[in-house]
Amino acid sequence: MRGRRRVGKSRLVEEFVERAEVPHLFFTASAQPTVAADLALFVEEAAASTLPGARMLREQQPRTWDAALTLLAAALPTDRPSVVVLDEMPYLIASDPGFEGTLQKVFDRELSRRPVLLICVGSDLAMMEALNDYGRPFHQRATEMVIPPLSPADVRDMLDLPPADAFDAYLVSGGLPLILDEWPSGAPVHEYLADAVRDPTSALLVSGERALAAEFPPQSQAGLVLRAIGSGERTFSLITRATGDLPQASLTRALRLLTDKRAVEASVPLSTKPSREKRYAVADPYLRFWLSFLGPHLSEIERGRGDLTLNRIVTSWASWRGRVIEPVVREALRRLPNDHLPAEAAEIGGYWTRTNDPEIDVVGADRGPVASRICFVGSIKWQEKRPFDAHDLGRLLLHRSRLPGANETVPALAVSRSGAAVDGVRVLSPEDLLAAYRD
Repeated sequence: MRGRRRVGKSRLVEEFVERAEVPHLFFTASAQPTVAADLALFVEEAAASTLPGARMLREQQPRTWDAALTLLAAALPTDRPSVVVLDEMPYLIASDPGFEGTLQKVFDRELSRRPVLLICVGSDLAMMEALNDYGRPFHQRATEMVIPPLSPADVRDMLDLPPADAFDAYLVSGGLPLILDEWPSGAPVHEYLADAVRDPTSALLVSGERALAAEFPPQSQAGLVLRAIGSGERTFSLITRATGDLPQASLTRALRLLTDKRAVEASVPLSTKPSREKRYAVADPYLRFWLSFLGPHLSEIERGRGDLTLNRIVTSWASWRGRVIEPVVREALRRLPNDHLPAEAAEIGGYWTRTNDPEIDVVGADRGPVASRICFVGSIKWQEKRPFDAHDLGRLLLHRSRLPGANETVPALAVSRSGAAVDGVRVLSPEDLLAAYRD
């Protein structure tokens, strides 16, 4: 089971084992300095579990995972089902590279002969996904389960908000249940922020700090680069400046690590010509918000000046929202049924040049990153009480004429928060986008 930090994986499994009402062990690993420390915590949790043979573990001090897991197998019931949960499994693999093979061996020889459900949970998306790859010990042995954040449609249902306001709530919360659970039903984003930003213990503030501290400490190069990208720096050269002229090799390694861990997304312009204008963005909408507005100003919030942070958010909200809504809209377009967009549009991206002239918010093509055919182009206007108008359409058509592979026959569409004040272009509303997520 894999999913981003704070998305609710552990809570989901905890609810499951409680409702199952069977003997179980729930062990959560942590970043211990030695394997011996991990083993000591595991034995302690196993001895305190509801497994029928837990008592025998209190008298044992295994020095290897092979011995510890074999003892665990002996403690399991043979006449009724049980559950074993290994939470934060990537920590165990990081401290002991042989753990994965050891677990597979004990699973085949001991655990598979008992009516036990083994649940392995992790927040390192790349590592957890790789566990089932060909050549790995658990290849074709495990059933994969991905726990995504709540979608914008889920956010609307949970908070009973209008469609446009539901997207605002999604951009702030990232669909994290802990944040949405403290969000008053029907409250627009600024009403929620007025209270949450002033509370240093709110889930809105705490979740980002804990997630980053667990994987990307501030002093690490990856943490430094992630914070630079979150502050708005998107190209390699701008990230270099924002990190204090980090050496090119170090920055390259950090970006590779961040993209491998799915913390950062790297994208290139979509057209019929290859491009090297790569840009980077924080993948999680909530972390984008936290890194932009909250993380750099925790000290002022903790000394009771959350009003300063809130004023900063209000001042920058419109321009910030206009940028970060773009990947959310593109994802919604990918989900739209074929009768809404050209069927050949298998790839949805954007187009830009080094100078952002031209820059096109949405490009649909038959393939990527280098297309053979451009299927449509689009513009995103996500402003209050400002519909997509003739000026916006003229600008989109001008930029279409400068897009490699596009001509006047390529259809144009608009995605607008406030509707349209011009004919001749198809317009998608927040309601349309929510329907795409729901479908």
